Amino acid sequence: MPPGRRPALWLLVAMTGLGPFTMQILIPALPRMAVDLGVPYGVAQLTLTLYLLGVALGQLLYGPLADRYGRRPVLVGALGLYLVASALSAFAPSMPWLGLGRVAQAMGACSGMVLGRAIIRDVWPREEAASRIGYVVMAMTLAPMVAPMAGALVEERFGWRATMVGCLLFGVPLLLAVLLRLPETLREPQPLPGLRGMGLAYMSLLRLPAFLWIGAVGAASTGVFFAFMAGAPKVAESMGHSPRGYATAFLAVSVLFAAGAWMAGRFSARMGLVRMLSAGLLVMVLGSAVMLGVQLLLPHTLMGFFLPMAVVALGNGMSLPNAVAAAVSVRPERAGTASGLLGAVQMGFGALMTLLNGALEDGAGIATALVMAGCGIGSLVALRGARRHL
Repeated sequence: MPPGRRPALWLLVAMTGLGPFTMQILIPALPRMAVDLGVPYGVAQLTLTLYLLGVALGQLLYGPLADRYGRRPVLVGALGLYLVASALSAFAPSMPWLGLGRVAQAMGACSGMVLGRAIIRDVWPREEAASRIGYVVMAMTLAPMVAPMAGALVEERFGWRATMVGCLLFGVPLLLAVLLRLPETLREPQPLPGLRGMGLAYMSLLRLPAFLWIGAVGAASTGVFFAFMAGAPKVAESMGHSPRGYATAFLAVSVLFAAGAWMAGRFSARMGLVRMLSAGLLVMVLGSAVMLGVQLLLPHTLMGFFLPMAVVALGNGMSLPNAVAAAVSVRPERAGTASGLLGAVQMGFGALMTLLNGALEDGAGIATALVMAGCGIGSLVALRGARRHL
């Protein structure tokens, strides 16, 4: 595709960052939101689980729709849903209404993640796509870096509902930018014969060993991250730290994730996709093992909990862009469908890990470290299978 028709990287960053920003901005406020709505912390934590399920469902829909109707119109409709859902979440009178709003909000927000990856694959070849995804992911980390601190500060001053108003303030200009600046990159629309056809498209990918194994790698490595996200607010609160303290500590996680994504962008084309993916997973598993050892053997401190997670984030940043590039390159003509299916598998498994960790974590951090380590080992096992087909 001619360079003039390639979308600006800043717009791809903003599209992709909407989902993580919206997820992260509410997390520091979970303990206090539970008190405000009169529910246990475990029930409030379900807003994270429901958000991930909404992301999983949305990604299953957007991939085939974008392959049929184009990236741009699907993204515009999804952002419209996001704005309506953000307003519902801001004024939700009870936990069920908030849960509904967060599911719909997630379904709208995840469109940028799915379509951003597909757009990159539309206009760049596989190895270069991994590099571009790495740069987008690196810059995208500004959203989850800023969101927890923004959420903590807004919650302290105005209450947790104001964080959902903040999502509206993020979403409106993004929708305008998409309408004005995003070109259509789909070259040849693919047929979409109803729900049965969508199911067949997904099954055709799941029959490919290369996609099946790389999907398992992506799911397990994502499970490491979301197990941490589910347990971290409770662990920080049990140590006596405020939402602002949690958000400050999370900055180290975001910075190291950005560094790993920069490494993916800088070295993936030179080293090769498989080698970079392997290196990232090894770093991630090392960080998980260190976290488990610290929680079992040393006094519990916020630094001892978050610094090993920063190492995990470095490995995640290195591996994630390469896993995505591998998945959407299995069938390039179905890049949107592959991107959506991979994202759904990742978010669905991540949601399961939030439920598991929510049930096990008592504030000591040991359960979180155990779940993370288990997911990390799973990612290495899946990588052995993937190596035979990549």
